[in-house]
Amino acid sequence: MTKITKSIYGTTKTGEQASCYRLENSHGFYVTITDFGGTILSFVVPNKKGEFTDIVLGYRSLTEYEQRNGAYFGALIGRCGNRIANGTFSLNGKDYSLACNNGPNHLHGGIIGFSHKIWNASIEQDALKLTLHSPDGEEGYPGNLDVTVTYTWNDQNILGIHYEAISDADTLVNLTNHTYFNLNGHDSGSIENQMLKLFASSYLPTDSTLIPTGEIRSVIDTPFDFRKAKPIGQDLHANDTQIQSANGYDHNFVLENSGTLSLFAEAYSETSGIGLRGKTTLPGVQVYTGNGISNEIPCKNGATYAPYQGFALETQLFPDGIHHEHFPSPILKAGEKYDTMTTYEIFTP
Repeated sequence: MTKITKSIYGTTKTGEQASCYRLENSHGFYVTITDFGGTILSFVVPNKKGEFTDIVLGYRSLTEYEQRNGAYFGALIGRCGNRIANGTFSLNGKDYSLACNNGPNHLHGGIIGFSHKIWNASIEQDALKLTLHSPDGEEGYPGNLDVTVTYTWNDQNILGIHYEAISDADTLVNLTNHTYFNLNGHDSGSIENQMLKLFASSYLPTDSTLIPTGEIRSVIDTPFDFRKAKPIGQDLHANDTQIQSANGYDHNFVLENSGTLSLFAEAYSETSGIGLRGKTTLPGVQVYTGNGISNEIPCKNGATYAPYQGFALETQLFPDGIHHEHFPSPILKAGEKYDTMTTYEIFTP
């Protein structure tokens, strides 16, 4: 049985009150989530010594999340996660222009994406239900879009994220969550010695601005081969043009599933004894090793972060899918339902 409690988190610069929700299972392990950006603030589980450990990165307060969350710590991302080349696309014969907020490209929904909005929150039995209305034309996207994201946390130590959406006009949708994990604790330093296995035999190479080229490339004999578990840092600084252009991993991996909830990743830290197992119904996962994390931003519990101190496993449709016909389509037809599921399970071997 999950216990969910609500508290005040803070007030935004526009005067909106943000709340915090603590989801605690019968073991006393818990996740805290704020309705500002649907953001996962903490994820607290015991290490092998029995010490409670917060395994996700985060800022000090609402102020930092509101003003400085360029790293998108823990946030829900939409309408369209990841990058869209040149911030433009065509749909049903009409051209649309979006904000270019990541060099020449559109990133994570624009200037004020879903990550920076107050969601409507309700506690429904063992779940936290968040809803958001995105009006037609917001950030340049067509269609009135209604989004529901449901968080669950159970006694099997599984965090579930159920994404649903419906629009009154054809639009683009690619929802994800941008939590950064560090299985030794959010303030413990580098993630390079933590082990990662991916159930993916190919990945998407990118150009110098991190837009997929359209090629689907085998991971064999590349730094992107995580089919057998290896330290994240083993090839993080490899002499490889893909690695060097991104300063690490910031690439989409093509998953071996068929739309059912399937295992896509396992991570483990020998130091803490904490393991993480991910499942999803989605066809891709963007693996990001925190290459651009700044050490100048005040973070929770007095911590400061640097590059490679967290890794993100952002399940999603492929980046820039609107410009590649052979990629899974990000087009959500009017009246049809967007419905995906991702889970993160904590385990100890």
